[in-house]
Amino acid sequence: MLELPVNDTTLLRQLQPEHAPDLFFAVNTSRKQLRKYLPWVDYNTTEEHSLRFIELMLRKANEQDAIAFGIWHGGRLCGVLDLHDWDHPLQKAEIGYWLMESFQGKGIVTNSCRSLISYAFAALRLNKVEIRFVLQNEKSAQIPIKLGFSKEGILRQSAKLHGHYVDMVVMGMLRRDWKY
Repeated sequence: MLELPVNDTTLLRQLQPEHAPDLFFAVNTSRKQLRKYLPWVDYNTTEEHSLRFIELMLRKANEQDAIAFGIWHGGRLCGVLDLHDWDHPLQKAEIGYWLMESFQGKGIVTNSCRSLISYAFAALRLNKVEIRFVLQNEKSAQIPIKLGFSKEGILRQSAKLHGHYVDMVVMGMLRRDWKY
């Protein structure tokens, strides 16, 4: 199990099957808030669904296609940060994240992303990391801005959220521009 330190109170720990109850609790506790911008929330209604997600991400990690970390703050699982859609020929991947509502506004995701990005560039030798988010998700937009990402564009109607097409913002960071 891979672990990445973030700071004295936060740790990224690769999700394992035994984390399913804690993961489901984190999703269920913030369901209403998460649902606004994350379509998968409606399909995660039991611990079994959380377990299936973890098992899928472990298979993808084994295939070097993705990796999912639990965000542990103060010893408690409070969110997820993942690296997915690895494009090996282009040496790039996308970061996704979410955090329980009660933990937001404390810099936890920003600091966690900083650790994962440094790992992606140094250990995985990626050349580029992207973050995509729904155009209206202003809280999510602040994270890549704080990390110095460049806005690369808006993908019009490139995702569906609860039956409606939504625009996605793409922001990117190149290894050569990253401040370790």
